[in-house]
Amino acid sequence: MTGLSWRSVLRSPGARQFAVLIVGTALLACLPYVLPVERHAVAVRTLTFAIIAVGWNIMSGYGGMFSFGHAAFFGIGAYADAYLLVSHGISPWIGMLVGGGVAAGFGVATAYLLLRYRLAGAYFALATFAFAQMLLLLVSNLDILNKTLGFNIPILRDSSWAMMQFEQNSNNYIWIPLGLLALALAVNILLVHSRTGQYIMAIRDDETAAESLGVPVMRYRLVAVAISSAITAAAGAFYTQYYLYVDPNTAFGATVSVQAIVPAVIGGIGTIWGPVVGAAVVGPLSEVTATILRDPPPALSFLEGKSGLDVATYGILLIIIVLFLSRGIYGSLAERFRR
Repeated sequence: MTGLSWRSVLRSPGARQFAVLIVGTALLACLPYVLPVERHAVAVRTLTFAIIAVGWNIMSGYGGMFSFGHAAFFGIGAYADAYLLVSHGISPWIGMLVGGGVAAGFGVATAYLLLRYRLAGAYFALATFAFAQMLLLLVSNLDILNKTLGFNIPILRDSSWAMMQFEQNSNNYIWIPLGLLALALAVNILLVHSRTGQYIMAIRDDETAAESLGVPVMRYRLVAVAISSAITAAAGAFYTQYYLYVDPNTAFGATVSVQAIVPAVIGGIGTIWGPVVGAAVVGPLSEVTATILRDPPPALSFLEGKSGLDVATYGILLIIIVLFLSRGIYGSLAERFRR
């Protein structure tokens, strides 16, 4: 390959995005050494939000299929990990793979039904929410999954990579979700710059035109759903291992779906880095609001002891984003930079 062609490869958007990913991952890997131990849980929560948001963004941002039921995939991953580990002693890493596969299969099956009957827009979103609630009710009544009690993960005496268990506040609990996030972003970058990704975005922009040009619409939409579901399930499996507990509400509750949507909307839907930027805003938000509620400054003393401040702040942020940054924080800034 000539020098000119090598330069063109290195200057391509995909190469630049991978370079940003590598540098960003390396910098964040140093986070445990500079972050106070008591803030590790915030970092883990932020990284988990980012993984879920990246997964949601592939289906809803790039695929154009707005989902309000990503809790279904998160819960499948969480319960697959817990059930295989507690009942059969299978490594969480294998449970994560199994959960990703089951979630992808469930996502493809449900999406096929919804797309087959031409559900779109608000109807599609409500249907995905209904499927997530269906799983919530189903799991809550299955003896094999301990009904509403859920699963407690057995605590080991010693740290174990095979069982994804380490001492409290171990740096590994930051590095593992960071690695999962980096992998999810790498898949996202490869997808966006592949022919499959171009077809997916073309279908999102104009389904009729894409179909008239011979693009198999159903096939490529289901590919986006499968990838999105598997990424979200991986986050669910890690969640179980970090908190060592899972029950139907924490796994399949509507809050999980909101946590998938909000970071992507705040950061920028349909962008690679938007969900990460949004998670960096949303992740520490609950910690900040909790601190204010515990010990507010004199000017905000009226907030002491009040609940729901984080939810109210979410709402205010979303209103600001919609009014002034219609493409999200990263999406709007990137668009202005390009101009």
